[in-house]
Amino acid sequence: MATPQFWYDRASARSRIMARLLSPLGRVYSWAVNKRFEFYYPVPMAKPVICVGNLVAGGAGKTPVVLSLVTLLQEAGFNPHILTRGYGGAEEGPLQVSPNRDTPADVGDEALLLVEKAPTWVAASRPLGAQAAIDTGANIIILDDGFQNPSIHKDFAFLVIDGVAGFGNGLVIPAGPLREDLAAGLSRAHAIIIVGDDKAGVADTVRKYVDIPILYAALRPDADNPDLFGKTVFGFAGIGRPEKFRDTLIAAGAMLEGWGNYPDHFAYIEEDLRELVAAAEAKDALIVTTAKDYVRLPSQLKHKIMKFCVHLEWQDAGEPIRLITDALRKNW
Repeated sequence: MATPQFWYDRASARSRIMARLLSPLGRVYSWAVNKRFEFYYPVPMAKPVICVGNLVAGGAGKTPVVLSLVTLLQEAGFNPHILTRGYGGAEEGPLQVSPNRDTPADVGDEALLLVEKAPTWVAASRPLGAQAAIDTGANIIILDDGFQNPSIHKDFAFLVIDGVAGFGNGLVIPAGPLREDLAAGLSRAHAIIIVGDDKAGVADTVRKYVDIPILYAALRPDADNPDLFGKTVFGFAGIGRPEKFRDTLIAAGAMLEGWGNYPDHFAYIEEDLRELVAAAEAKDALIVTTAKDYVRLPSQLKHKIMKFCVHLEWQDAGEPIRLITDALRKNW
């Protein structure tokens, strides 16, 4: 699904009308999410579960946060396993992801990125997935997404928020980008991670509701990315907010000649990219996409397309581990 423009546009009359018309459905959606927490007893696991979630539909920077936390935990002596639903994949699990066996159609695109960093499990039932990871040696679980899933107990929950987009128009799906009511969601979080400059006033909004730690981080290009400075580039992305990747390419000095927007988790076939590839080849230009999009490309196109990767850089890299270890000392 492509992100509706009116979710993040409060200025135009059309956006305000669309949001107002859909607001009753948003209230129903929010009610249903909150009710789920009344009907479930979150299963406590034998090892700690650290949740990395968000309050908006896509595009917050959650995957880079998970990857960075895994590295920090590994450096601190933990053996983290990652647990994800495997959005876009058909597997119900619990299944340990194998990059040599599984495809995005099996386990989703994010799982194939996460498994490069640590053992990764796909499971529709989060408690069963966590138990499978524990049975194979995990001493801490990183729950990728699942903040709105009430079935498993979270020992510590980070909420990742894009500093530029913030909470959009502040309304719940389908009237806005929020997955649940803002107050209800923030009340279950233990810390906030703002990714990028806080142009949307996220910190001020959060402090109106809760008094919890706020961490700051930014996405930075990897050192081994292709050099795009001054190069003619055709780019494309099928992520939550593809314009973020477009801005990243421009910031890297790319002369962006062509661009393609696709829905989040889009399952590419060769025909989808035929025109873009042909136009790029006619201009002898580079074709560049995200790491998440690259794993979804047809194999016959991968040699023609480059991936441009980013990683998370913390303002204080010691702060997330301090918060986690402090929580574990109190509860474990």
